[in-house]
Amino acid sequence: MKTPTTTTKEQQQQQPLLGKYILGRLLGRGTFAKVYHARSTAAAASEVAIKVIDKSKLPSAASARVLSEVSAMRALKNHPNIVNLREVMATKTKIYLVMDYVQGGDLHSTLIRKGGRLSEILARKYFAQLVTTLRFCHSLGVAHRDVKPQNLLLDRDGSLKVSDFGLSALGDILSLRTACGTPAYTAPEVLAMRGYDGARADAWSCGVILYVFIAGRLPFDDSNIGLMYRKIRRREFGFPGWFPPQARRVVLRLLDPNPETRIGLDAVAELAWLKRRASDVRCGGVGLGEEKAMMARVVMRRWETEEEVCGGGGVSGRGVGGEGGGGWG
Repeated sequence: MKTPTTTTKEQQQQQPLLGKYILGRLLGRGTFAKVYHARSTAAAASEVAIKVIDKSKLPSAASARVLSEVSAMRALKNHPNIVNLREVMATKTKIYLVMDYVQGGDLHSTLIRKGGRLSEILARKYFAQLVTTLRFCHSLGVAHRDVKPQNLLLDRDGSLKVSDFGLSALGDILSLRTACGTPAYTAPEVLAMRGYDGARADAWSCGVILYVFIAGRLPFDDSNIGLMYRKIRRREFGFPGWFPPQARRVVLRLLDPNPETRIGLDAVAELAWLKRRASDVRCGGVGLGEEKAMMARVVMRRWETEEEVCGGGGVSGRGVGGEGGGGWG
């Protein structure tokens, strides 16, 4: 009598996924998704990261957000500072988003390894790359809405890569309404659940990130979410003594509770502090001085991507929610 055989989880991972990728170790997980390291079965055997979304655990309202995330990443494809979406695959039970694998880890982990904070030079480098990248996103009608160190990756050359567009909004980003994002990094007008400009909200998050880079702690932090929201609305925070004066002024202009008077990222890019080491601050091959050439190509890119860009937002397991509520990581 033939003895029945069983297939272990490890053996299943060694079988090519749809004949194209061998899944490896788990990189991260959320409510409805897991991200794995994987290798292509092609001759080059390139490394990729694959987000595996379980359809059975995905609320119907969140399905549209998967499409929104895919649309955002396709609209922003091949930018040197954005994690590239290579392809989307699906079965009856799973959705697979195949992305570039970024080896350097996230900036949150980098901060921990460096004792909690960065030097002014390194902070300025990463901040400049982030500003340039978000300006590009906004020019194509994409607001990220969950900008934080955990979603900023570093490649092997130390260049920044923006990731996780699960909470992004596409289309008319000037009049968004849904509260979403990670509370400590979220602008007060978003938390107030009234209409807001997605680009201005991303600018606020950049202010929080710059503060975290140099201070080594959050400007607004409280175990009581209600008290933290009040601190955000009133801009109640202080600077440690080592915080550079010019960087301090940049943070204050970004962390303006009034979005109408808050400095925008276009203006931030022109600040003397950010340009001080422009020759050393490269955005994956795109320097601040070369950014105008890239922006000139945005108009052409709109014609290629406008059919893929749709309204609405994505979701994130660590976020407050998305357009329409719900979340997955």
